[in-house]
Order: sequence, then C-alpha cells, then structure tokens
Amino acid sequence: MEIYKNLNTPQSKEFEQLLNNQLSKVRIEEGKIIDGKINKITEKFVFLFVEGLKSEPVLDINELKSMGLTEKIKIGETIPVLLEKIEDKNGEVLVSASKAQKIKGWDKLVEAYEKNEPIMGKITSKCKGGCIVEHIDTGSLMFLPGSQISDKPLKDISHLMNEPQKFALIKLDKIRGNACVSRREIISSFKKEDKIKIIEKFKVGDVIKGAEVKGYSSFGCFFNVNGELDVLVHLQEISYSRVNHPDEVFSIGEKHDLKVISVDKEKLQVGCSVKQLSPDPFEHIENYELNKIYKVKVVKIMDFGAFCELEPGLTTLLHSSELSWNKKNVSAKKMFNVGDEIECVITEIDKTKRRVAISHRLAQENPFEKFEKKFPVGKVFNGEIINKNEYSLFVKPDGFEIDTFLHCNDLTYKNNGEEELKKYKKGDNIEVKVLEIKVSEQKIRVGLKQTQADPFDWFKDKKINQIITVKIISSDNKGLVVRPEGCEMDFQIKKSNIAINAADARPSRFTGDERIDCAIADLDLTKRKAILSIKLLEEIEKKEALEKYGSEGSGKNLPFSSLSDDLEKKSKKK
Repeated sequence: MEIYKNLNTPQSKEFEQLLNNQLSKVRIEEGKIIDGKINKITEKFVFLFVEGLKSEPVLDINELKSMGLTEKIKIGETIPVLLEKIEDKNGEVLVSASKAQKIKGWDKLVEAYEKNEPIMGKITSKCKGGCIVEHIDTGSLMFLPGSQISDKPLKDISHLMNEPQKFALIKLDKIRGNACVSRREIISSFKKEDKIKIIEKFKVGDVIKGAEVKGYSSFGCFFNVNGELDVLVHLQEISYSRVNHPDEVFSIGEKHDLKVISVDKEKLQVGCSVKQLSPDPFEHIENYELNKIYKVKVVKIMDFGAFCELEPGLTTLLHSSELSWNKKNVSAKKMFNVGDEIECVITEIDKTKRRVAISHRLAQENPFEKFEKKFPVGKVFNGEIINKNEYSLFVKPDGFEIDTFLHCNDLTYKNNGEEELKKYKKGDNIEVKVLEIKVSEQKIRVGLKQTQADPFDWFKDKKINQIITVKIISSDNKGLVVRPEGCEMDFQIKKSNIAINAADARPSRFTGDERIDCAIADLDLTKRKAILSIKLLEEIEKKEALEKYGSEGSGKNLPFSSLSDDLEKKSKKK
C-alpha cells in the first residue's frame, strides 16, 4: 500500500495517467444503448463483455430467441443492449436487449415521420377497429385503423396478412409511444392524371390476359391488372350458371382472362366480364340429356361439395349428398382434387333458373341394388363387424362397401340380447341372414339368430293344458326359472302359478335341479310365447279326481287338502 501514500512518486503518476486514458476512451452511462460482445453461452443465459464495466452483463437466452436473434447467439457476436443499471443491490449489471430494440425502432419511426417517408411493414393480426402492423426493420408494433386499410371496402383481407408492404405514418404519440399507420394513403398516392392514362389504355371489347384475383365481396370479384389497376367483375358476369358468392368460383391469387365491358373515365373504373369470353351454354342446353352420364371437370372444392364444369362457362354444383352411395358425411376434399375429370349423371336441367344439377353416385352401380340381387331376403352371407354401439352391430358383407344393421334382439334366441351383444367385438367375422332390404332408404337389416334352429320349435307339437316335465334352474321372490326337458330355452313360472293353495306358492320350497311336472297355460307360436303353470296342473288333476271318485269319503285320503270339501259340495248339488 506504500504506492498510494505518496502520490508524487513516479509510479503513482504513471498509474494516474493510465487510469485517465482508460476513462477517456470508455464512457458508461445508465439509460444508454451499448454494444455487448458474447463471450460465454450456457443453456439458459448469454454472458456479454462490455468494456468499462466491472462485471459481465447477463441476458436470458429466451429473450433473444423471442426477438428473432437465434442466429446471433454465437461466441463473438455483438448485441446492442440498454444499460438499465451499472450496479443493482446485488452488485450485478442490469441490461435489456428487447428494450434496446424498441428504443432503436422508435427512433427510426420518429425519423421517418419527421421526413414524411413511408415505412415497410406487414399486417400480423386483426384487432378491434383495425389491425396490428409490425415494422419489418425494428419489429415495433403499430395500429392500422380499418378505414385506412384500403381506398375501397374489403370484406376479406386474408390476402394482405403477413405480406411486406408500404405504410404511411399518420400519427405519432411520443409520450405514450404509440404509432398509427395508413395503407390507404399509399394506395391513393397515385396521381389522378396517372390513373387517367392507365384507364385510357382500355376500351370496350379488349381482352385482359392473366388478371389476378385480389379480393371479393358479396357483389363481385376484384382483379388486379398488371399491378397498376383494380377492376371489378360483377357477380352476374362471373358465370352463366348461378353463383351465390365469388368464392364459389375463384380463389385469391388465381389468374383469369377478362373481357372489358365498360370504361368510366369520370369515376376511373373499368368493368369486366369472365362469362362473355365464352358462348352462353344455355343456348344449346338441349344437347344434354337427363339421367345420362357425362364427364365433368372439378374446378373448385368446398365444404358442402364441389363445383364442376360440364363445359367452359357451364358450372354446376355437385353436392356432398350426391358423392357416394354408402359413405356418410363424405368430404369432396378427400375424394377429388381440382382438375380431376369425373363421371356424373345430370339429374335436373332448369333453363329458366339457369341451373343444372348433377350426381356422382348415380354414375356408379348402386351397391344396395347389387347386394339385393346377390343376397335377397332370406339369404345368408359372411361379414365383418366394422362398428358397434350400445344396442346393435354393423356388419360389412364380404365384397361390398356397405353396412348392414344387426339389432341385439336378433343375436340369440336363448339369452338377453344386450348381454349377448357384449360377446362380440369390432373385427369379428359372423354369418348372418338378410331380414329386410330397403334400397330407396339404403337400409339392410340382418339377423344372427335366424341362421340357427329356433329352440321354440320344441312347442310345435304341443298344445294348451298339455303336461310337460321341466327342470328347475333357479328361484327368486318372483317365481321359478325352468327349462323343459328336450328344449334349450328357459321360461319363468310366476309365483301366482306355483300352487293352488297360497301357502304352498313359495318359490323357496324348491332348491334347484328338481324335476317337476307342469302344464302349458298359454301358447302362441307366432309370437313365440309360452306360459307354464304348476297350479294349472293341480287344477287339472283335481278335476280328474272329482270325476273319477265321485263319493264324499273316497276323496279324503287323496293328497289334496280341499278335495273332501269339494266332494261335499258336489253331493249337495245332486
């Protein structure tokens, strides 16, 4: 420390001179934009070297990426930053690259505004009352009012989005840092005399080659001619066929030939037509026949179908409902491309309304008619389960692109249909029988149980009051579940049909697997309905006993508790 005690020594004077020389070269002030050189890069941060600072400023690497400076994140690259603080409470240097970019961008905007010079920008998004424009050079954001977008109303500005173009600075608020721009002033900056010279080039009957679709509205389509003039093709001049909106025929950026039909030198407007370049096809519409197949060209694809040309100038709509026989909610975008030639059938010609309706599916064989010829009602076929819901299966016949409907009630004769449905899954192959075909409605109903023997046929030779033997399967509070011997179906004997005596009509009397006799109380082969009753059997046997044993005492030993009373009543009647 001796060197600092005496400042008159040669060493002290030399150090003072070196220090003064260094400070004179580098002047560091807070609030100024300085250049930092990248000398270290980590996963999250970039370290800068700035001459004259005692420590290295640090930048978040994500900040640089969000500014579009990814390519500059390299050792040795120089990045301008705003020096916010030379030393904060932690002793670190605070800098900001984004703030430096905004300040530099604002300075450029102020300079352009003062010199009344246009700037280059691009519309990045829409907002309330207009759009947001980004300054290409600096990335600064500016407001473009809706009234300043163009010198004419534009329903759709999608063709202007993200396209570099000139804008005029019409308002600059230095205090708030807001900028307002106008595209309309740039468009309208062409002198009227120059536009008159352009208009004078055109005359009625001229053909304009390769005009570009610029925009459209509900009343027509705007075309740009050679980048110097916009012309309008009215809705009625687009096509000889009916057109509801220009976007049904044109797309932004397409090029088409136009015919000049009017020139207004006072309003400086040129009217054009597309349809007048070709003869009116409706003058010879009689050459086309209904229900005949013609080749058409796909010219535009929409969400609801496709527009096709029968011939140049004769455009017709192929609606999505007429695309396919079997595909539901089919999209024309998945089936066709613009320029494809496809076969269609003319289904309607209305010369008064100048409308022609066509169908693509009618030009193909109806798969439902083809199916009906090969598999009429009653025929059996193999198919794959292609879909399943909570109550049915959809089966695709081998060799056909159609779906058939199989309800769960037609799966089995034996079990509950909904329970049986759980056994099947998508991809299973099954054999089914055709039950019903409705070609006009494109519906086919099939059944699986109809391919099997009906276990109810066991009752074909049976009749009411006939006694049969059954096996008890199970019992509950409602009654008994039984299966007739030789039959594969289960039936329920209700609690009320178990016994004559209410005290004996207890399902719990039976434990299961017992073989008992019962009688057929009701039988309907058409409805596949059979009612079994043990009570009826007792009544039949009681009646036979009364007829056989007519005296009072003869029935007292019979196993019927009420038989003696019944015999007494019978003797009194005699």
